[in-house]
This record gives sequence, structure tokens and C-alpha cells, in this order.
Amino acid sequence: MSNEFGSDFMTIVDEDGTEYELEVLSTLEYNGETYLAVVPANDEEEENIEVSILKSVEENGEPILCAIEDENELEEVYSLIMNALYEEEEDI
Repeated sequence: MSNEFGSDFMTIVDEDGTEYELEVLSTLEYNGETYLAVVPANDEEEENIEVSILKSVEENGEPILCAIEDENELEEVYSLIMNALYEEEEDI
């Protein structure tokens, strides 16, 4: 994902109806699935930003984001996304 046109933001709603605004750092298509690397938007403590990797799945015909439960899948996707982010950073 290129930051050429600025960052992408999205709002998600959890099961309790609480809204969260996230900044999408990167999107990855891998093994027929879509993954997103996100951080909380407007996070004041930039030193301790926690990157979350979420998987886009379809439920009842609607796309939803969910945590990756398979540890091997998470490690592989995390590695691919972080490598892509560092490559983009080097190109700047």
C-alpha cells in the first residue's frame, strides 16, 4: 500500500457497539485471503504503537475483520507485512 496519497483510516464497531478508528498501514493479499496491518488512529504515544494484524473474512455476505487465531498463519503474515512496510520506508 502506498502512502503517496496519505494514510487510510477506517472505523470498526465491536460486538458491544463501541467504535474504534484505525489507521491502515498496509494491506496484503496472501493465499486468497486479505490481511490488514492497523494501528489506533490518533495514538498519542507513537513510541509504543502496537500493530495489529487482522484478517478480512466474509460472514453472512458482509466483510468483517477478525483476529488471526492460527499462530503459524499470524507469524507468516506478520513477517510478510513488516517486510513490505520496511521496503516502502526504504523507498521514501
